[in-house]
Amino acid sequence: MLATTSGSPAEDTIELQSERVMARTQHNKWLVLIAAYKFVQALLIAAVGVGAIRLLHKDIGDVLYQLAGALRFNPESRIINFVLDKASLLNDPILRRIGAVAFSYAGLSLAEGIGLYLEKSWGEFLTLFITASFLPWEIFEVIRRFTGIRVALLIANTLVFIYLIKLVATRHKHPEPTQ
Repeated sequence: MLATTSGSPAEDTIELQSERVMARTQHNKWLVLIAAYKFVQALLIAAVGVGAIRLLHKDIGDVLYQLAGALRFNPESRIINFVLDKASLLNDPILRRIGAVAFSYAGLSLAEGIGLYLEKSWGEFLTLFITASFLPWEIFEVIRRFTGIRVALLIANTLVFIYLIKLVATRHKHPEPTQ
């Protein structure tokens, strides 16, 4: 808080209110970073949904075979054959479900990002709940198959969770005064 030069209680109150307004106009940089992460996540998941919808009424095996050729993958590769075999399991109802789930989760990630960017407590609690619900699954996946991407996602989500827990706990101890 700034030191006041006058002793008038009215001027002190005005100065305090202007400090609060200035503090509110500056976003918490970590919440903005987490919100950006959630926005990117929403875009990527929405892209999966769009991809699933665009594959409706198509021969997925043929599309993947053409994609492998365009990317200059060996068509006789064991991995390519595995993917092509699994592609035969996908049909239109499954693709619709994949699209619906992807769009729903993208919407949820978008809501998290908006809530965090606006520094709303509902956004923080929503992100805490969703992040906490996925952490056990992410830990299981890292144990099941250790890859750099899985470890990086686990670390990022754990850091988000820890930061939001501290933020919510601090706000609970020291709530902002109402005007």
